[in-house]
Amino acid sequence: MAKKKKHIAVLTSGGDCAGLNAAIRAVAHRAIEGYGWKVIGIVEGTRGLMERPLRYEELTLRIFTGAVLRMGGTILGTVNKGNPFAFPMPDGTVKDRSDDFVDGFKQLGLDALIGIGGDGSMKILGRLAEKGGIQFIGIPKTIDNDVAFTEFSVGFSTAMSVAVGALDCLQPTAASHGRVMILEVMGRDAGHIALNAGIAGGADVILIPEIPYNVDRVCDKIRRLQKSGRNHALVVCSEAIQFAGGKVSQTHVDGEVRYGGVGHILGEQIARETGAETRVTVLGHVQRGGSPNGRDRLLASAFGVAAVDLIAAGKTQRMVAWQHRDVVDVPLDEVVTRCSTVDVNGALVRTARGLGICVGD
Repeated sequence: MAKKKKHIAVLTSGGDCAGLNAAIRAVAHRAIEGYGWKVIGIVEGTRGLMERPLRYEELTLRIFTGAVLRMGGTILGTVNKGNPFAFPMPDGTVKDRSDDFVDGFKQLGLDALIGIGGDGSMKILGRLAEKGGIQFIGIPKTIDNDVAFTEFSVGFSTAMSVAVGALDCLQPTAASHGRVMILEVMGRDAGHIALNAGIAGGADVILIPEIPYNVDRVCDKIRRLQKSGRNHALVVCSEAIQFAGGKVSQTHVDGEVRYGGVGHILGEQIARETGAETRVTVLGHVQRGGSPNGRDRLLASAFGVAAVDLIAAGKTQRMVAWQHRDVVDVPLDEVVTRCSTVDVNGALVRTARGLGICVGD
């Protein structure tokens, strides 16, 4: 009797980032060319399997021209709201709609699911897979690079490069006008973007959530630069740095609380204490978009191929990860209980200090 052709699904979940399409492309190429499987793309993450009619499309190799590899965002769409276990309803209540997701998966006759997401998405997708008895493999993506057990996540390298590019653009203006330029970057709980970009971009001050900052130390650094004859400075701060009154956030119309705004507070502090003219640039979602750089394309491709191979090997509830120049797989239940923040005693913090960069303490 002929062996049944395997049908697998892939979806993107959470905030977008550069490299998602490269990962989807790799999944399709490996599954179709390597195993002769059928690949279904789920539209808008978990929502595609919860809505009726179901939202999906078959992914054939004709879709994946060279342009897709270079595209930012995700061709499948994504959502970062609407947890299926506590889905917000129109009347303001929440409802457990996880059964809708599982039923949608079964309606399509799928054998396995590959989910590309951050730590929050991994946790939700892992629970859904367990509930439905679904074979599941995760691919880590996040510009924050805070998913545990992987040295790099898809999207981080491009976001860091964007931040470095911004510093390269701000430095000549800072020097021309004798200003302190402050660049606020993303980083919800981890300061990887700020630290990496700050070192690579020649920042004088780098402030991250893992090291509570003392504004007096920052201002001392600015004053020392002024006394040395330098008329300008570059400051990089993560959006979630520890301010004296806690982290700075704003509640928006939809009720969501988001970090941001600390750069302007820091700018006022520096101007008041040092007399320096300050300007603030909030990089925001520019870090998420754009064409993925070479490193993110490579990482996403390696992860996509490995995820399909894990399904072929019969593994489930695993996440692919990058460790020691190789792709490995790690238990999902361990990944979702941790967060990979900056090691305050690690090589990059030591490097920053060794370069004379103020890290706020």
